[in-house]
Amino acid sequence: MSKEEKTAYSPEELKEFEEIILKKLQSAKEELNVLKESLSKRNDSGTGYTASTSKLLEDGADTLERESQNQLAARQQKFIINLENALIRIKNGTYGVCVDTGKLISKERLMAVPHTMQSIEAKLAQR
Repeated sequence: MSKEEKTAYSPEELKEFEEIILKKLQSAKEELNVLKESLSKRNDSGTGYTASTSKLLEDGADTLERESQNQLAARQQKFIINLENALIRIKNGTYGVCVDTGKLISKERLMAVPHTMQSIEAKLAQR
């Protein structure tokens, strides 16, 4: 049974992807807000200067934790931008088309990584 290769997803399929992306986007924004709140609370809870060794160690641990949260927040912001760009691609009709091969990205891949712009074949070829 030979089936013609699709070049684009149907409006119904695009609507399904859009709903998935919107849910992920809402969740990602909520997570980013939690991270930002946590970072601002950490910045507000500084204590006065003391030169004790334990205070220096505590400050070092706090700095490391703050840096880790900053990195998580940056990654979350990038994820949000990628999801928003995927919504734009849905609107302009280019969603689901691999930027490297020009072929349709599998539905399974888009369900797992809805903001991707590459088919699994193109992604693996990058390595």
